[in-house]
Amino acid sequence: MKVLETQRLIVRRFSLEDAAFALELVNDPAWLQYIGDRKVRTLADARAYLRKGALDMYDRVGFGMFVVTLKSSGEPIGTCGLIKRDSLDDVDIGFAFLPGFRGQGFALESAAAVLDYGRRSLGLTRIVAIVSPANRRSIAILEKIGLKYERMMKLPGEDEEISLYGYETADAGS
Repeated sequence: MKVLETQRLIVRRFSLEDAAFALELVNDPAWLQYIGDRKVRTLADARAYLRKGALDMYDRVGFGMFVVTLKSSGEPIGTCGLIKRDSLDDVDIGFAFLPGFRGQGFALESAAAVLDYGRRSLGLTRIVAIVSPANRRSIAILEKIGLKYERMMKLPGEDEEISLYGYETADAGS
């Protein structure tokens, strides 16, 4: 199901048919380094990961992580979306792309569109992001779409400190 469209991209909901793509993405070295090992090793693992993650979140809150595809071919190239974590007060934005599709502006294009979708379609007045301080490329994208560094924090059950970035709409608090 298509969620939004940009000049070059279609952002849609995940389905179980995306298991092979999800398997490839979550085992990419950059994903493992900056996001973490989700222990997804087989197509069955990938289907379970999608069921427990994106598909469950769609059912619970109406949004989640989405597949980013090329408009020209329909090829899945990455993920971008909004997550409601129990451990954060606010919804957070996240994104990750396969290696062959980095450095071409796809993450920036999809993240800006998803941020706008969160504000306009979902009525969110505050959106945050959590990111490894070493992930300079993602931090640059977050800053370009208007998020500002707020503080270092630890998620419950995690040892590593991560950076929290935040974005508030102009009408926040009114």
